[in-house]
Amino acid sequence: GVGEEQLRCFRECLQEAMHEHYKHHWFPLVPSKGSGYRCIRINHKMDPLIGKAAGMIGLSHERLFQLLPSELTLWVDPFEVSYRIGEDGSICVLYESPQPGEKVAKQLESRTSCKEEWRIGRSSPSKSYNMMTVSS
Repeated sequence: GVGEEQLRCFRECLQEAMHEHYKHHWFPLVPSKGSGYRCIRINHKMDPLIGKAAGMIGLSHERLFQLLPSELTLWVDPFEVSYRIGEDGSICVLYESPQPGEKVAKQLESRTSCKEEWRIGRSSPSKSYNMMTVSS
């Protein structure tokens, strides 16, 4: 539903919007400080940062709701990005890097996949989503 070029533009617009929005709310020495401010939320209404990036590439909120889950929480913190789909879903790590001074980073490959963790942690039946992915 979304072409490679449109997805690339979305990724760049979202990165730029997040960089500007988090400018004074990013604390690598205390990663949890400001985490509430950096939480991206779709809860039957679109998060403004995602909506702004999508608008810049011509995607409507209606189209976004077709591509993304209606309930999504994304926590963007220094050294870790996690998400949860649905209110009763498991929290999954999307990105993780070592903090300064840490000798060994946790290996995400050794973990159960986020999709499997999400299914294990759900109490309600699984729902299929058309997921738009953004990678760097």
